[in-house]
Amino acid sequence: MEELSEWKKQQRKQLISARESIPEKTHMEWSQAISGFLIQELPKPQKMIIGIYCPFRGEYDPRLITQYLIQHGATLALPEIIAKDEPLRFREWLPDTPMKSGAYGIPIPVDTKIARLDAVIIPMVGFDQQGYRLGYGSGFFDRTLDSYQRQPLSIGVAFEIQRLDNIYPQPHDISMHYVITEAGIFQTKSY
Repeated sequence: MEELSEWKKQQRKQLISARESIPEKTHMEWSQAISGFLIQELPKPQKMIIGIYCPFRGEYDPRLITQYLIQHGATLALPEIIAKDEPLRFREWLPDTPMKSGAYGIPIPVDTKIARLDAVIIPMVGFDQQGYRLGYGSGFFDRTLDSYQRQPLSIGVAFEIQRLDNIYPQPHDISMHYVITEAGIFQTKSY
């Protein structure tokens, strides 16, 4: 188990470094491709509550599609870390929502309504063919998905350079329904 933990730590370091090294123009091209695929996957977001995130360390920026989602009737929500071993709490968000600095310096909405998600777009440090994600190692998204009686539609987003053969998922890991990269949409389990 310690060997796996060290392997994941090394993978995180390498994958984040590779992602942060993507030239700005390439990052924008890949991000635009991911945005197009997300719009394909969420063509009718009316009345859906969709969790997004503020990008961190070179991640795909889901705020690129917020106008589309809002104009098509979606309610958007951003995650808030409550405590180390707790699920994330999602708060409703609009582009003009007042924000404050949360855990890791990531912005969170100030005192907006707490939301229960229908779908969530989740950043991935790495991922495999089965839709399992390598995150930052704190388990927040797995705990959050596990806290729902019926798991919301989970869409993991990353760049192809973050693809791994296997992340060696553990019993607590939850696979994504879809993985979206600049290369396409990959369904990994039925929804």
